[in-house]
Amino acid sequence: MTMIGMIAVIIYLVISPLIACLISGVDRVVTARMQGRKGPKLMQPWYDIVKLFAKEATSVNDMQKILVMAHCFFAIFSGAVFFAGGDILLVLFALTMAEVFLVLAAYSVNAAYSELGAQRELLQMMAYEPMTLLTAVGFYLSTGSFKVEDIIKTDIPLIIKMPGFFIGFCFILVIKMRKSPFDLATSHHAHQEVIKGLTGDLSGPVYGFSELAELYEEVLMLGIVGLFFVTSDPLSLAGAAAAIIIVMFCMSLTDNIFPRVKWEGMLKAAWIVTFFAGGANLVVLSLLNR
Repeated sequence: MTMIGMIAVIIYLVISPLIACLISGVDRVVTARMQGRKGPKLMQPWYDIVKLFAKEATSVNDMQKILVMAHCFFAIFSGAVFFAGGDILLVLFALTMAEVFLVLAAYSVNAAYSELGAQRELLQMMAYEPMTLLTAVGFYLSTGSFKVEDIIKTDIPLIIKMPGFFIGFCFILVIKMRKSPFDLATSHHAHQEVIKGLTGDLSGPVYGFSELAELYEEVLMLGIVGLFFVTSDPLSLAGAAAAIIIVMFCMSLTDNIFPRVKWEGMLKAAWIVTFFAGGANLVVLSLLNR
């Protein structure tokens, strides 16, 4: 690992929760304004996290605690590999492992709502995993490398070569970040469901680690969005930041205007977008690389 990569990892580990809480706070305020409400304080998500860790440490069983901790570790590890400039395939595989551990934690409590949430989370993984892997392949075909440190050395933004992959990735990002209409496994909004589903039986610091993992994961996913725009020119970081803001606003808008769909609709929509957007872009890149 280079010195720059090490510094990037340290920054990621230290400030990612604050950045993600700020993004989530802005999203809540924007949502409230769209619904004609005042909304919570900007940093309310951070206050909620701190409050969870201040509560008594309880869990349904010891295995639940271990699995949630493993979920948090792999979520943080995947982001650390990404911002260190490592292999993007390793990043995506580690992120998948994080989700698997969260699903196992939900199954371990032997509760109806948690098990239903776990089943829906597996369906969501089936919906978005093909597109995430195609995106990694797209980066390789465009740059000849899976390493993030090589990908960001391009002379032109990869969005020019990978518009289909970008559209597909942004689409499955709605599923990955559990936004409506694809928040089947669990919801962040009380007006959509009272029972949390996947994380319904988590409480106190155990739930706090689950939420912390989600914050790190959110920064990672937005980092991948920015990867489509970052080049060897340092000024490209401004363009990447602008693209991330636009994507987040579109996701917030989608979250507020679309009702939740059934799992069949989610799978159908995700695979259609993966096939036509990602698949078509893959064919074009393959032909250009001959």
